[in-house]
Order: sequence, then C-alpha cells, then structure tokens
Amino acid sequence: MDRYPPIADHGLIGDLQTAALVSSQGVIDWFAAPRFDSPSVFAALLDHDGGGYFLLAPEHPEGTWKQLYYPDTALVVTRFMSPDGVGEVIDHMPVQTGLTATDRHSLVRVVRSVRGTVRFGLECRPRFDYARATHALDLAPDTNTATFRAPGTTAYLQGSIPLEQDGQDVRGSITLNAGETAGVVFTVCAPGGEMPPPPTTERITEDLWENVDFWQKWVRTSRYQGRWTEMVHRSAITLKLLTYAPTGAPVAAATMGLPEQVGGERNWDYRYTWVRDGSLSVRALLDLGFVEEATRFTHWLRDRLGAREGPDDEPLQIMYRVDGDPHLTEEILEHFEGYRSSYPVRVGNAATDQLQLDIYGEALYALAEGRTVGEQAGYHGWKGMAATLDWLADSWDRPDEGIWETRGGRKDFTYSRVMCWAAFDRGLKMAHEFSRPADTVRWTQARDAILEQVMERGWNEKEQALVQYYGGDVLDASLLLAPRVGFLAPRSPAWLSTLDAMDRVLVSDSLVYRYDPAASPDGLRGSEGTFSLCTFLYVDALARAGRLPQARYAFEKMQTYANHVGLFAEEIGPSGEQLGNFPQAFTHLSLIMAATTLNEALDALRLRR
Repeated sequence: MDRYPPIADHGLIGDLQTAALVSSQGVIDWFAAPRFDSPSVFAALLDHDGGGYFLLAPEHPEGTWKQLYYPDTALVVTRFMSPDGVGEVIDHMPVQTGLTATDRHSLVRVVRSVRGTVRFGLECRPRFDYARATHALDLAPDTNTATFRAPGTTAYLQGSIPLEQDGQDVRGSITLNAGETAGVVFTVCAPGGEMPPPPTTERITEDLWENVDFWQKWVRTSRYQGRWTEMVHRSAITLKLLTYAPTGAPVAAATMGLPEQVGGERNWDYRYTWVRDGSLSVRALLDLGFVEEATRFTHWLRDRLGAREGPDDEPLQIMYRVDGDPHLTEEILEHFEGYRSSYPVRVGNAATDQLQLDIYGEALYALAEGRTVGEQAGYHGWKGMAATLDWLADSWDRPDEGIWETRGGRKDFTYSRVMCWAAFDRGLKMAHEFSRPADTVRWTQARDAILEQVMERGWNEKEQALVQYYGGDVLDASLLLAPRVGFLAPRSPAWLSTLDAMDRVLVSDSLVYRYDPAASPDGLRGSEGTFSLCTFLYVDALARAGRLPQARYAFEKMQTYANHVGLFAEEIGPSGEQLGNFPQAFTHLSLIMAATTLNEALDALRLRR
C-alpha cells in the first residue's frame, strides 16, 4: 500500500456519529470513535508507521483499483481487477438511526469475487488514543474472533476470514471463487463491552441492504431536480454523514491535521461544530428540502445561546464539540510525523477563543429560512435570539479576528460587518413574520448604520471594490456572500465592480483564492491553495450577476477537481491536488448553493427565450 496516498484518494463512510476514510487500495487509514471528535483508532493518514490501519484487499501485485459509491448511499465499493479475477470490497457503517449517543460503532467490510479466483489479504492494526495507548490482543482459537483491549476502549474483529496473530495485531487471508462472499466486522465499544454475536455472511449481507435502503429513502426526500443531481445529492449525503445525529451538530470535516500545504504548518483539527459552518450546512440542506436536519440544529443552537458560554460574556463562541462542550484545548501530537511530514499535528483548536462577529449573521441567515424552522425555535428560542441581537446592537462596531481565523491580530473586517447586517436584517424579518416581541427600532438603526459604515469605510477607491478590512486594499473572497444575503444587489454597480476586482486578483483559471496571505499576513508561515468554498461562491455570485456562461463554465471546471467519488477537501493545490481536511463541509455546502442558484438562473433564461 502507498505510504501516504493522495488526500483525495478516499471515500467516506459513517454512521451519523462518527466516520472513517477508505482508500482506493482498501485501507481504512482514518477512524475515530465513539464520536467524530474522539481519539483515533486508525490514523495511518497522519503517521504511516505508528498511526494504525485496517487493510482488506486482494493480494495480487499487478492489480488495478477503482472506487465508487453504491448509488445514492454512503456505501463505498472498491473494485480490484487483475489477470486472475475481479474482486470487490464493500465498506459501510450501520447507521445509528436513534438520537441517543452510543459508544458502540462498527466498520463492516464485505468481500466477494465477481470473476475468477481472488485471494484477499487482511491486516488489522489498531492504535488507540492517537497511538498513545498500548493494547493487548486475545485471539480466540478457531473462531475468527480477535479482541483488542486498551485503556478506555475494547474492540472486536469478527467474521468469516481466518485470522492469525501478528504481535498484538492480526492478519489473515481468504480465497474466493466467482460468486463467493465473505465479511468481517470491526466493533469499537467501551471497556468490557459485550462481544457482539458472531456475524454470519447472511446477516452481514442483510445489514448491507438495510443500509442501502436507509440512504436511498433519505435521498428521495430531496426536492432538487436540476442539472447536477448526482453531485448535489452526493454533497447532501456528505453533509448528512458529517452531522452528529444525537445533537444535530455538523462538523466542519471528518479529519484533523491534513495540511493546507504539504510539509507546512497549516494543519488544523476540523472535527468540531463551527457556528458558521454548521449554520450554512443546514441552510444548504434546507434549500434541498431536508427540514429535519435544520430543525435539530435549531435546537442545538438555541441551547448554546441559552448557555451563553462565549468568551467575555459573548452569547456564542465560534465553535463547540458536537455535544455542545465549549472546551477544545489545542495540543500537538509530537509523536505523529504528519501527512507527508506536515508537522505539527494538532488536536483541539485554539481559535475557539477568537472573536468572530460574522457568526451571528450566518446563524440568523440559516434560521430565517422557512416557517418550519422558525416555528421550531419556539418562544424561548426567539427570546434567546432577540437577546443576542440586543447584545449585537452594542457590540458589532469593533475589530475581530474575522472568518478566516487569522492569528495576526484583530481588524475591522468588512465581511464581519456585512454578516452583522445580515443578522439584524433576518432578525427583523423573523420578528415581523412570526409576530414576536423585538426592539425593532434599535435593530433597524444598527442595520442601517452598518450599511453606511461598510460603504464608506470598507470601499477602496483605488480598487473600486469592497476590501478585506477598513483602510486596507486587500481583496477577500468571503465577500462573495454579500449579494446572496442581500447586502448589495447582485447587479448593482458597486457589486459588479467588486466582482471585477476579484476576477483580476483572486481568480486563477476559475479557481479562487480566499485572499493573498502575502498582502495580508495571517501570522502563519507558508502558502495555500485556492479555496474551494470561494470558487463555488464565485459561481453563485456570477450567476446572480447574470454572467451565466462564465458561471456555468467555472462550475463545470470545478467538478473536474472532485475526487473519483465526488468528494472535495478544503483547497486545490497548484497541480490540481486536493489539500486540507477531507471531506470538507464548507466545500460541499457551497457546491449545493452554487448548483441551485445556477440551475434556477439557467431555467429562468430558458423561459425568457
């Protein structure tokens, strides 16, 4: 197997409480349990020699690999082709359909020979607690069952593949003829957790089809019927996979520590719920008709507002653990070398104490869409939102760290002001629509003052554009959201001039940089690729501006940067490689935004003709 496969060389599986990555060579090289933000069990993607992995693949040295998702599901099918035959490995995690958190999670791996005779090899080498905990192996004779015991965790490997001990790990192999099937199940649970019943091949197959049925039924509730159905639904499934079902909180990505620049230090832990990312994720799902996910996030956000655990008595902090815990202490895993020597590998996130005033705009932008979500907030939920806007009326006019979590000091970021405007605008609309008590006079004054201030101080005459922060001349792609939230009309002279300036400075062959770190130092060494979120926001802005040929070509080109199963990381590198944590919710939610906006614009154009 490759020492470090490309970041994009993976499919994502999950059970709505945690997730795993499966490489196209049949290796599970990332898996954390029992939650997204828990310590890793397999982490070879961050340290090949010591991180741990689970390999299940044909042993033929001359084979080729192909990987796909079973249609409209989260089941990854990896196909191996060789002169001797064709084999398949189907990977999935049985979905935890209840809303109760559990410490028991299973990776199910089904192998079969499609043609000819195929010999499959297995290696299971877990490394618990980010490879900081040792474990003991108990291999029961003649049962194909291995038990791994580590402090805080027990894991079982069971199935129809014969196992043999390899130190404190196991290996095995099985030869299958055409039409034959075998399977294994790796189950993680709390210490001393009951061993699952021995899985039969028949039961494993039955569970597989139950999982297929779950995902396909969920996808059928989508109301999207546009031009890019497969990509949109793949993005929706990905956002669903990244959402912690017990609380409704979406995480920003399934992984930690994957670099924005290979060999660099921009390596962050994204397995937490950012208010911004979570709000925009559920808004994207809501736009597709997935109301349940938006409703659950509304409850999660209402609870965070009620707790008021932000720094300096702010209503919210910028991110939380999936259960709402505000403590995300950042530390460095010094024993991990990092993906292709991209060090340090961080767990936790020190940006949690930053002031980012834009989060209130994204939250209200998401919650203001649709009567169902607004009604679900209830009276007490509304009181929390109203109190937040009252606080914001006194607090919006101050420097913050901004959307990109720069570690170079606070500034008067224009985007933060724009989203504060959106918060007041949506709050006023919700107060009117639901006839709720509110200090509408004060909110209106704040909204209008922000608009005037941004147009006076955020506008750069030389660039003829809105810029990243007051008094600067650096352009910032986050402002591509301004027409979507209604801050500027999408075809107004000021906005079209800003869009033209971004075209000149931030756009490279339709790919968009979020800003120029050299022109606006962010306190970190190294460079980064184009930001995929910004590229899709660029498509959205072009479509709203009526530049449909340019928008459609940029969108179609961006699809070519998706990986082989339609997934995106955070960034695109100079050679077209995917960079950063994977898959990235921000990218997939913005793909949905761009696809729906562009599709509606193209339909409207066709009707006019």
